[in-house]
Amino acid sequence: MAKTAHRPVYKRIVLKLSGEALQSSGNDQSIDSQLTHRIAAQIKEIQKLGIQIGVVIGGGNIIRGTGVTARTQGIDRTTADYMGMLATVINSLALQDALEKQGCFTRVQTAIHMEELAEPYIRRRAIRHLEKGRVVIFAGGTGNPYFSTDTAAALRAIEIDAEAVLKATKVDGVYSADPNRDKKAVKFKSLKYIDVLNKGLQVMDATAVSLCMDHRLPIIVFNLTRPDNIKRVVMGESIGTVVK
Repeated sequence: MAKTAHRPVYKRIVLKLSGEALQSSGNDQSIDSQLTHRIAAQIKEIQKLGIQIGVVIGGGNIIRGTGVTARTQGIDRTTADYMGMLATVINSLALQDALEKQGCFTRVQTAIHMEELAEPYIRRRAIRHLEKGRVVIFAGGTGNPYFSTDTAAALRAIEIDAEAVLKATKVDGVYSADPNRDKKAVKFKSLKYIDVLNKGLQVMDATAVSLCMDHRLPIIVFNLTRPDNIKRVVMGESIGTVVK
């Protein structure tokens, strides 16, 4: 087993959460309060280590811009994407509330202006918040249709000079196939960006991976459902899959 560093290996990270991370299985509610508070507790734990944390969260627990919503309900793709952006704002406010109840100072910044709810995204202001020890939640995706929240996470990470994107999932890394369906699926310990793109592996979408590749920003894919996994990643434990 690889030795764990005594200090965090990253100073500033962007944590990418799916909207489904806030929704427990078998629960008809879009946001599970207990689950949201457990995620907030993990974020608080790594913040206490002195790590500067940006968070990007999807909106798939409420509505998706692509897939079922756009195809089967007849909603225009651009309209559906904007609806998805609004869903990310709802999730961001829920996570902010959970974090603040645990004593974390936070800011939500949105790519779409809605100043009664959150600050507009301003890069220098975001960096200043991080330097002051606030968790910054980036909502509203990139603010443009046809771009996923994966791409938003990569973009914000590059803009704020983060050292890694932590992609939280429900599996413990990247596999050659869906491990829940294919018992022969092989887990990758590490991958090159180009291999992810060439093999069409479901890490992040191609635009996000390409952005990270161009800026040599590592992506770490890990299982969020296991307690303390965020801390284990930032402390340098060899868990999940590293794309670099």
